Amino acid sequence: MPTFHTIKWVDPGLVSMIDQRVLPHQVVYNEYRDPAAVAQAIKDMVVRGAPAIGAAAAFGLALVPVHDTSDKMETVLADLKQASEILRQARPTAVNLSWAIDRILALVEERNFKSVAQLRDVVLGEAQKIALEDVEINYSLGSHAQSLILDGAVIFHHCNTGALAAVDYGTALGAIRIAHEKGKKIFVYLDETRPRLQGARLSAWELLQYGVPFKVVADGASGHYMRTEKIDLCIVGTDRVAANGDVANKIGTYNLAVVAHENKVPFYVAVPKSTIDMAAPSGDVIEIEERPAHEVTHVGNLQITPDNTPVGNPAFDITPAKYVTAFITEDGIVYPPYQENLAKLFQ
Repeated sequence: MPTFHTIKWVDPGLVSMIDQRVLPHQVVYNEYRDPAAVAQAIKDMVVRGAPAIGAAAAFGLALVPVHDTSDKMETVLADLKQASEILRQARPTAVNLSWAIDRILALVEERNFKSVAQLRDVVLGEAQKIALEDVEINYSLGSHAQSLILDGAVIFHHCNTGALAAVDYGTALGAIRIAHEKGKKIFVYLDETRPRLQGARLSAWELLQYGVPFKVVADGASGHYMRTEKIDLCIVGTDRVAANGDVANKIGTYNLAVVAHENKVPFYVAVPKSTIDMAAPSGDVIEIEERPAHEVTHVGNLQITPDNTPVGNPAFDITPAKYVTAFITEDGIVYPPYQENLAKLFQ
């Protein structure tokens, strides 16, 4: 287990998160007691990664009844609804955020609570359940991936999908961690993942904690290594998968998938079922978040572009399903045809 935590509930009513903006140079934990502050932390990428965002949203909702001073059910229910809308708008692409909110709201709507205290216990209990389930789901997902990660495998990974992107283990990087824990002699290429450098800053920091051998390379170097080195597989995570198998993930995923396809390198997407959006028929309907220009014009506090440089900064791109070799889920590995086989996961 890592010596750090990404997100957890701290009694008597605080959400504690590692501040991923200052890693790897500082390990800082921020504490939040207000759902609007949790939403801002999600928006500012204090916490990031689809599973971690879902847990953050759930704990953000739990703060409402815990800190209620009115003791009036109608007031708390109204505050819960308001908090859910604030949290829902924090980052639109990652489906786990709305999934966690909807799961808690559905539980609230189906129960007839006798007191605010009872409501508080139920909401907090469900948020903690979501967090615990995330660890179990990701470990199961990573275990299924072991049939694809052979001893001696050389792996290419994009962004950060480990414990920092979840409550623990994570998805793609979690599968790599489990392979290492099982004694497999693996090696990982991490691309930097511009513009926020989640690969260089976060995945590198995580793999150092676990003792996994790796090398950080520039985003544009993936084709070079796949053509000149023996890369056995690419494995990435995702923020949303459409019903047809299109993948919305960190910007640069599409580029990596195309290069992998050209070089006949299997391209796997590690995804918990909660991140599969069967209501989205294809990637074309998924909203792509546009992030602030300074993430591109600056590296840290250093400006690297001329003043007044126009910037496009999509946080995600869509990888068409045809480039995905298989999806790795907590229920097993899913191969094409995706329209049919992803649906089977929910039957």
